Amino acid sequence: MSPRLRTIIFCLCLILATSAVFEGVRNHQFVFDDLGFISRNSVVKDGLTWNGFTWAFTTRLMGIWHPVTWLSHMVDCQLFGVAPAGHHLMNLFFHIANTLLLFLLLLSCTKAEWPSFIAAALFAIHPLHVESVAWVAERKDVLSAFFWLLTMWAYVGYVRHPGWSRYALILIFFSLGLMAKPMLVTLPLVLVLWDYWPLRRWAPQGAAAAEAGPPVGTFPYPRTSLRRLVWEKIPLFILVVIFSLAAVQAQKAGAMVVSLADIPLGARISNALVAYVTYLGKTVYPLHLAVLYPHPGNAIPGWKVAVAGLGLVLLSWMIIRQALRYPYLPVGWLWFLGTLVPVIGLLQVGTQAMADRYTYIPLIGLFIMAAWGMADLAARWRCPKFLLPLGAGILIAVYGTAAWVQVGYWRNAVSLFQHTLSVTQNNLLIQGALGEALYFRGEVDQASVHFQEAIRLDPPLGLAGAAWVMATTSNPKFLNGAKAVELAKLANQMTSYQQPEPLDALAAAFAEAGNFPEAISTAERAAELARAGGRTDLAAEIQQRLALYRQGRPYRDEAYETFQK
Repeated sequence: MSPRLRTIIFCLCLILATSAVFEGVRNHQFVFDDLGFISRNSVVKDGLTWNGFTWAFTTRLMGIWHPVTWLSHMVDCQLFGVAPAGHHLMNLFFHIANTLLLFLLLLSCTKAEWPSFIAAALFAIHPLHVESVAWVAERKDVLSAFFWLLTMWAYVGYVRHPGWSRYALILIFFSLGLMAKPMLVTLPLVLVLWDYWPLRRWAPQGAAAAEAGPPVGTFPYPRTSLRRLVWEKIPLFILVVIFSLAAVQAQKAGAMVVSLADIPLGARISNALVAYVTYLGKTVYPLHLAVLYPHPGNAIPGWKVAVAGLGLVLLSWMIIRQALRYPYLPVGWLWFLGTLVPVIGLLQVGTQAMADRYTYIPLIGLFIMAAWGMADLAARWRCPKFLLPLGAGILIAVYGTAAWVQVGYWRNAVSLFQHTLSVTQNNLLIQGALGEALYFRGEVDQASVHFQEAIRLDPPLGLAGAAWVMATTSNPKFLNGAKAVELAKLANQMTSYQQPEPLDALAAAFAEAGNFPEAISTAERAAELARAGGRTDLAAEIQQRLALYRQGRPYRDEAYETFQK
């Protein structure tokens, strides 16, 4: 069988396996942030327009600046409207494309068929990647990874045939990736690792060329110094600085950056160390996955932090010691550690301790270690040739089955939130979200249970959440303006009428109760506080509701239509 035919067969196997695991997404609904990104976003729903194009490059909605991702959602709406199936299948299309790009990149650089296939297959079907594929709002993950891999392809082409035109292609793909998700800021450092293995353009200081071995592939690149290779990537580092500043400004505009007063630096470092070990554990044993893992704050035991830190140091030392003999080990390990740095929580954005979606690119490093490690062990132990594909097939089948089950939890908001609560504790946000989803579906008694739990965890926010759904549901059967006013007033008393969210809920409750003068004055105060706190997006949303109140109309939350299905 010719190498080209084997490559085609490998690609077809990857396509079929990925499609089998994720085919269920075509029947899934929008969940969670999908509503704000698509179904309730009037600009995105209009499809590709000049107004939408300019908005994509200027908005900081939800504390995010990712214009290329916004444009991709607009393309979906242009093609499929707001029917969820098309949006989900587009995510799956990009995931399959990324899987094939990864396989072909590894194969091109190493000429190792089975390790390249195993690494790509693990990337394709690992349960930790379900969130990035099954959640439409995480288009930024699959899209940014698409440009990440294209950047690496362009870089390999530049290394083989240097020239400014090829370097310009690197800059273009990298810029598009950063505009899809700023997490790509670590890519220039990964390219330096790629120079070490598999390209073999440099060796550790003091190591002889013979010790470091020949190039892995068939392209004998000239060796050079590490310093020169870093200087070669200066234009990429300049882009990193520019896009990092843009990302931080967007997060501040959306009030997404958590202050050190709320989560001190010590707590952040502790959580980061434990999160690294937890990511490793979930990579090997991917159970109890959730859409939100609440941040523990200062509640992590000291012994746990010490064990995690010591374990990471010892593991790193053992891997680095093997750098000359097994160069893929330090490359994969540092890929994993380094690409998680922007989202490991030292700059805390949001309320999560960690997130499955953050592993979409970092796990490539671990998959490289696993795939080439399996091949080397099989060669050292002189195993029969069929054992490597057999072992890989069993591993892929196990992870693929676990991923297929995980995909099922994402079919709608209720099933997703119920599963999350079954595997996490003290999850305020999900308790409120599940209460809202159940209430909008008409399951008031069950919704009350989760609203009560949210109130126990955080009385003001829990009360404001319950008030919100009673004041804004589209089903008149479940509207209760008087009760909503009562709950919202309690929430505002607890916050001394100084927080925009409870005030926003109270304004909506007043409007539902028919007291529009109070609704107007309360909404004006909420918008003022939101602007004073730098939360321009929230202020804009409140202004839109305020316009309705001035017309004598209550606000109706379109999320009801999604949860009702």
